[in-house]
Amino acid sequence: MELAAVRSEETQKSQVDSETTERFIAEKHIGERIKRLRLKKSMGLVELGKHTGLSASFLSQLETGRVVPTLRNLARIAMVFSKDLSYFFESEPQAMFRVHRRKERVRLPQTGVETPTYFFESLGYMVPDRHMDPYFAQFVPLEKNQEPKAHMHPGYEFLYVLEGELSLRHGDQQCTLEPGDAVYFDSSTAHSYACAGKKPADALIVTMHQPPVPQPVAMTRPSGPRAVAGGVAGAATGIR
Repeated sequence: MELAAVRSEETQKSQVDSETTERFIAEKHIGERIKRLRLKKSMGLVELGKHTGLSASFLSQLETGRVVPTLRNLARIAMVFSKDLSYFFESEPQAMFRVHRRKERVRLPQTGVETPTYFFESLGYMVPDRHMDPYFAQFVPLEKNQEPKAHMHPGYEFLYVLEGELSLRHGDQQCTLEPGDAVYFDSSTAHSYACAGKKPADALIVTMHQPPVPQPVAMTRPSGPRAVAGGVAGAATGIR
């Protein structure tokens, strides 16, 4: 009786392990990962089968979760796509998806001035490690003798006018934008905005982050009158 009980317990463990394995495979979405890798390479099932030695029908069942892959088969597939075997078992990062309700946004004034020329609301404040910053901005008519404050920052900027008229100065250039107009510019150049009408102007602004470009290391030049003259000439013409 004791031997039978032990065998029964071993059988239950085996069944549980099998169920756990299938559940683990399903949770890791291994079939879906294989399919994404294949489609990313524009590869058909038959072609993948030629590279792995597995039949197209088996690979199809593998992608749809109807069969459980062995480590040997997964290793074959991983090598085709230059992936480590652990790729299929690591936790998948959650796709970024954030909703910003209008009632939850905070309206903030332009910073660094006594009288703001615009107010803005961040449309991406809930997104961590974001690669761009979207804003809704409202530019108010300037007061008498008020000048817009210029600023600059690394990266690029995109602006789309929703309503009203907006004057934009970028370096030596200036233009007036109307509803439906858009502009894309290098934001490392000094730029400023100003409401160009009697009513506020609304716009969507997206600033795109850009890491600073590493500056080339200056070559060591020989000393002497010739080198000094060359250096002065270079400085005069703005050449670095």
